[in-house]
Amino acid sequence: MPNAPMTALLPDALVMAATVVAWLNDTFTGPSGRKTTYFIAFLSTLVAGIWFAVNAFDPHVYYFFSRMYVVDAFASAMKAVVSLGYAVSIVYSRQYLEDRDMFRGEFFLLGMFSLLGQLVMISGNNFLTLYLGLELMSLSLYAVIALRRNNGSSNEAAMKYYVLGALASGFLLYGISMLYGATGALELDEVLKAVASGHINDIVLLFGVVFVVAGVAFKMGAVPFHMWVPDVYQGAPTAMTLLTGGGPKVAAFAWAVRFLVMGLLPLAVDWQEMLIILAALSMIVGNITGIVQRNVKRMLAYSAISNMGFVLLGLLAGIVDGKAGGAASAYSSAMFYSIIYLVTTLGAFGIVMLLARRDFEAETLDDFKGLNQRSPVFAFVMMLMMFSLAGIPPTVGFYAKLAVLEATMNAGLTWLAILAVVTSLFGAFYYLRIVKLMYFDAPSDTAPIGGHAFNRALLTVNGAAVLVLGIIPGPLMSLCLQAVAHTLPL
Repeated sequence: MPNAPMTALLPDALVMAATVVAWLNDTFTGPSGRKTTYFIAFLSTLVAGIWFAVNAFDPHVYYFFSRMYVVDAFASAMKAVVSLGYAVSIVYSRQYLEDRDMFRGEFFLLGMFSLLGQLVMISGNNFLTLYLGLELMSLSLYAVIALRRNNGSSNEAAMKYYVLGALASGFLLYGISMLYGATGALELDEVLKAVASGHINDIVLLFGVVFVVAGVAFKMGAVPFHMWVPDVYQGAPTAMTLLTGGGPKVAAFAWAVRFLVMGLLPLAVDWQEMLIILAALSMIVGNITGIVQRNVKRMLAYSAISNMGFVLLGLLAGIVDGKAGGAASAYSSAMFYSIIYLVTTLGAFGIVMLLARRDFEAETLDDFKGLNQRSPVFAFVMMLMMFSLAGIPPTVGFYAKLAVLEATMNAGLTWLAILAVVTSLFGAFYYLRIVKLMYFDAPSDTAPIGGHAFNRALLTVNGAAVLVLGIIPGPLMSLCLQAVAHTLPL
């Protein structure tokens, strides 16, 4: 291992320093400095995201802080995604927040603290580091959802998320304590060696794995740990929903990889069986329940649940009969899927916020009626997002689903791949229903569509990205494969 250059930590340090600067600016300038806080948050995370993306091409693995923090190709790629995702999220949210008098420093600061937590989750190489990153992200999200203090639904959503999140943290800590008791180690590499030695009580290990998987499932919103997802998505203001349903999902996937693959790979046969149940239930419940939803945000919540089922498919398909020959391909397909899910979610919620205005939330299906007559460009962008979520070519969602299904088939889980295809057909109904309303129904709202010019331009680029990546998915898929291959403990 090469000497770890401190320059590998510079983009992380940039986000941390920018958070402090934004905090000081908001403290001393008050309302007059809110735009400055916004620009600090946007520019710093944009630069850090690009920096992380450049670092993702470095195949070396660097350890810091007594090996508690790791910087590798996988971590850099995932951190680039969540950083750029946060930057795009606050651009999409700006007009929405201004219309509701919520364009305040607290929103951006809590979002940046949440982002810092995600960076620690992605690079954690120790059970304690992984847990601290999770708590930093989660506590920030609880607070940001409750920012609209005079709104009962927001407070209810924050309370539900907080209570269930505390329960999940308890599960996770209990699992970590059992794994530590069995292995005598907290560092992932040491845990991996101890488990692989075969000299540890299997019962204690399995109990620990069960509780860790429960914590992972909660953060990813997988069934049966999904109860908070639809209520939080619907109850929180849409800008806060995007902060919760965007980058944190990608970070949760990377966090699951750290726990299950980097630390507990010898127990893959056991945790893969658990993930099979979670994935199957998530796809069934998410796609079938989404059909009856009339609230778009709640529908997208059930869409998130079903999509996390697909991510789990890639995670559970890595080890086949004790052999890891297809592990890199399977895990990279899940990584690719999580990235594409973030890109598509950003676009979908961006359109929802674009259609909203002061004292009006574009949250019901009827609000999308006749959108093509009001704005052909943004109707087309929303159609691309729905096609991608449904897995319809030539959007990138089709290729993402295909890659995961191929990994599942290679693992010999043909029945699970068939279940995924069948449930996706149910899901396609509610995605295509929005397309039908936009293109074939008369508009129920004729108000002009607002939004800042940069917001509108970025949404257009977002739609183009979903289409272009669907036509040319190879480079991103290759990057994911290389990042996973350089990181796997094989």
